[in-house]
Amino acid sequence: MALTGRRKWLNEVIFGTDTPAGKGFDVFLIWAILLSVGLVLLVSVEGIAGRYGRLFFWLEWFFTGLFTVEYILRIYCAVDRRRYIFSFYGVVDFLAILPSYVALAFTGASYLLVVRLLRVLRIFRVLKLVRYLRDANLLMRSLWQARRKIMVFYASVLVMCIIFGALMFMVEGPHSGFTSIPKSVYWAIVTLTTVGYGDITPHTPLGQAIASLTMLVGYSIIAVPTGIVTAELASEIGRERSVQRCDNCSRAGHDRDADYCRHCGYRLEELDTADRDLG
Repeated sequence: MALTGRRKWLNEVIFGTDTPAGKGFDVFLIWAILLSVGLVLLVSVEGIAGRYGRLFFWLEWFFTGLFTVEYILRIYCAVDRRRYIFSFYGVVDFLAILPSYVALAFTGASYLLVVRLLRVLRIFRVLKLVRYLRDANLLMRSLWQARRKIMVFYASVLVMCIIFGALMFMVEGPHSGFTSIPKSVYWAIVTLTTVGYGDITPHTPLGQAIASLTMLVGYSIIAVPTGIVTAELASEIGRERSVQRCDNCSRAGHDRDADYCRHCGYRLEELDTADRDLG
């Protein structure tokens, strides 16, 4: 359904970036988001919060009220309200105001307001950095294509951690800090990932030998997820190059951000247009 009157004007200002008013609104919004997140960070500093606590309290509710009104206006002027509400940005816009109201019942929930930082992602749309979004989409598609291999890999790692944890529980026992198999599995995960907190350490020669083996296994498999994602990324880039075809010579193999044909020099047509916010 086409928008008319006030809803159309609000839609152009709130969702659009082609007009000076729309771009100005988004720039103002980004600054408000950064200031509100900075406020949350400062509130967590005890000395500053003790001195300016009341001021921070009223500023936080000012930003919450501002974002609440903005969220309501977005729903009001959206072309497809349901689609906006359940879109990525719609969910983030809702989560940006939710913690303040939850904090009325649960103390400390207001620190979750740092989720507002996700709203700064709109800067890519405001500044027309569409190619960065394309690169992000390429990476996300690669991760999605590799999801089964990654799940199998992590399942295998979990099995190894349980085996190593159970061995350490039997060898070292509670007197060395391995009070249960779950806690021993925690040690195995920390050791296998080469983090090594040092809160639990083996003391017997056999336990130290198992720990050494666990560390060597960790070093040998740490690059596996990177290789899986890299292979899928290369495959996805290859598919994109096969899609980008020149209208003049009909030859493919061009990068997504290429402006001219690598074979004949003819100007390439854009495959995608700048994504607009759902409205």
